[in-house]
Amino acid sequence: MPPFTVLHVCLGNICRSPMAERLLLLAARQRLAKLDPAADLGELLRSVSAGTGGWHEGEQMNPPAARQLRLRGGAVDGFAARKLTGAHLVEAGLVLTATAEQSDFVRSLAPGAASRTFVLGQFARLLRELDVAELPPGGTDPRAFTDRATALVAAADRRRAGEEPLPGDDLDDPWGRGDQTFQRIADTIDESLYALVDALLPAAPRPA
Repeated sequence: MPPFTVLHVCLGNICRSPMAERLLLLAARQRLAKLDPAADLGELLRSVSAGTGGWHEGEQMNPPAARQLRLRGGAVDGFAARKLTGAHLVEAGLVLTATAEQSDFVRSLAPGAASRTFVLGQFARLLRELDVAELPPGGTDPRAFTDRATALVAAADRRRAGEEPLPGDDLDDPWGRGDQTFQRIADTIDESLYALVDALLPAAPRPA
């Protein structure tokens, strides 16, 4: 079966969403190394990104974004910016946007993806409110992983109950700004995505 796909969306697909794409893979790879070193991450999870605008299509990620990834141990090779299409949204099990405006764009482009689309900061908030013990057990088997991921997205949508994102859920656009701003944005993305990985690949419970 295909891996569970997380699609990260920002404006130009050279700053925020590329960092999110690669930071999710890094966090998941680190967790798998502890849980099941023999597991193949590519069979479980696919992390991709795109931009609502196509001005940078085919370009590499912005150099300050690439620096933040390298500093954290992430990979930047093979990246090329893409313009978001309806086909990207159809294949995604979870869509995480940088801002509410981009979330609205996704819903207008593919109304059927609305229940799977969240602002990243909003999704992180919702994760803190969910009882992940109620989800399917999951694991490093592709079917079990996808079942848990799909149930997690559905639970977050139910918890959202139609409420709009909060202004503080948006990620600032760091384009054209300094490394300090990129570091702050990358830290915020990292924190949100580690929470997602914790929910998708929970660590074994500690002995009593």
